[in-house]
Amino acid sequence: MVLQWPLAPIPPPKNFSPAQLCSSTFFFRFRKQRFVVFDFSKSSPPLLDDASSDLHAIPLPSVPLQASPAAGTEITNEFIQGVCRNLQTEAVAFEYYQKAKELPVFRPDRRTLKLLIRSLVKSKQWSSISALVDDLRFFGVVPDRCTCARLIGSCIRARKFKLAEALLGVLESKKGSEAAISAFSAAMCGYNQLHMYNCTVSAYDRMTAAGLFPNTSCYRWILEAYRELGETEKVIALFLEYESKESKASSESVEIYLILCDSLGRSGRAFEALRYFREMEAKGLSPNTAIYASLMSSFAGIREAEIVEDLFQEALAKGMVRDNAMLMKLVLMFVDVGQLEKTLAVVQAMRKMEIRVSDCILCTIINGFAKKRGLRSAVAAYGQLLSEGCEPGQVTYASIINVYCRLGLPRMAESTFAEMIDKGFDKCVVAYSNMISMYGKMGKVKDAMRLLAKMKEKGCKPNVWVYNSLLDIHGRLMNLRQVEKLWQEMKRRQIAPDKVSYTSIISAYSKARRIDECINFFEEFKGNGGKVDRAMAGIMVGVFSKGSRLDELIKLLQDIELEGLVWMHGCTSQL
Repeated sequence: MVLQWPLAPIPPPKNFSPAQLCSSTFFFRFRKQRFVVFDFSKSSPPLLDDASSDLHAIPLPSVPLQASPAAGTEITNEFIQGVCRNLQTEAVAFEYYQKAKELPVFRPDRRTLKLLIRSLVKSKQWSSISALVDDLRFFGVVPDRCTCARLIGSCIRARKFKLAEALLGVLESKKGSEAAISAFSAAMCGYNQLHMYNCTVSAYDRMTAAGLFPNTSCYRWILEAYRELGETEKVIALFLEYESKESKASSESVEIYLILCDSLGRSGRAFEALRYFREMEAKGLSPNTAIYASLMSSFAGIREAEIVEDLFQEALAKGMVRDNAMLMKLVLMFVDVGQLEKTLAVVQAMRKMEIRVSDCILCTIINGFAKKRGLRSAVAAYGQLLSEGCEPGQVTYASIINVYCRLGLPRMAESTFAEMIDKGFDKCVVAYSNMISMYGKMGKVKDAMRLLAKMKEKGCKPNVWVYNSLLDIHGRLMNLRQVEKLWQEMKRRQIAPDKVSYTSIISAYSKARRIDECINFFEEFKGNGGKVDRAMAGIMVGVFSKGSRLDELIKLLQDIELEGLVWMHGCTSQL
């Protein structure tokens, strides 16, 4: 945009109103005292009232906004609204409003308040909003319900709780006002989002005490608050109150039923929850995914497998199985009651619904089969899961590697471990520990140490389990030099040895008849608060016997007797 002729900005002529001033219109004067009007809010070219042809083009100069309207003009609601609508001037809208309040005839209307609040919230001018709330009380005018709700919600999200309470104080006197009810509903919603459930209860009590009748949203938020507070009886009482008043069903009605059923389920009253659920369906309300998930979780918690399965099939038929947390509870329940084949059926249903089977669900199934049916059944279940197209994650790989190691299937363990590394799961300490332990039991010391080096190379820090396996391997071979090296490495890496660590190193030195080192490690173990168990006591009885340390031996036996431990004959036969 360019202007013709070097022009200078001047105040508008007297016949232009303030509302026209803030509508992106600017005035310039020619040398013949005629006006050119440019309206930058339109795309059409400016209209000139001078057809002079001896003009040349220059760039548009920057026009500073005036701090106040021209002398003699009146600041009206329309003027302030125009300033608020303009992105270039909305920052000074509240200043105009403050000047307008000095005029005896000025009274803000709802539209002005709405635009001012929108501008102030956007710029986070909380002190100005606080002043505006005082004006609402003074003038007795409140904006529409949407604006009130948004303002309350913004204040609570910004942790301006006193400001929110002040606004509620203005609105609570407006009995029957939709704006007041919406504001209280927004306040309760905001408090719930911040887990301030007691504040939600206080807001609800304040609203009802003021004679305001809660709407569906208000019931929803107060029911949610009482559910989270564990007040099931109050949830039921308020639901019955809501049900007696509300005749028109809405989408929020389903949410209210969900909160009721969930609250009953959490308190172990799953059958009552199911009764209300069927009542909801009888009213023509369509259940959602969340309410099915809540019911199935409730019945899974009390191990009612048949009801859970019926609900699961019902939800499947309606396409309402989406909650992975609920499916996890379902799998856990079937594992606990020993119905392991149904865990595989759950996976099949998930694959059919194109729901990703999580790593947690897979490893739960593998470990469930291993515990309930044996290790070979776990291997068979793993194969079936792979045939269903499931992709194991780090935890599942670690679980099946452990199964292979315990079954004495080193080749299967090694191939699965290599597959896990290839897929990027190269920092699983549990898998490394299982593999190192397996190599130790097989006497493959070099393979175990090679894997330890690879583990460090990948940036995976060995933990106490890994070192315990290595201490046991080298201790049984009486490789005391390597045992000492591993022990010092543990200390250097600040890995605190546990009871197994001390048992392994004392056992290693005992086999080499290095009695003093055994006793030093034993004293260190007790000094660190360690409690002597059967394995440790058996080793130390042998140590004291070999070293003819009768006083220490007697004291150990006294400690054993005081702790009420019963030792096998093989332990004392070393005397």
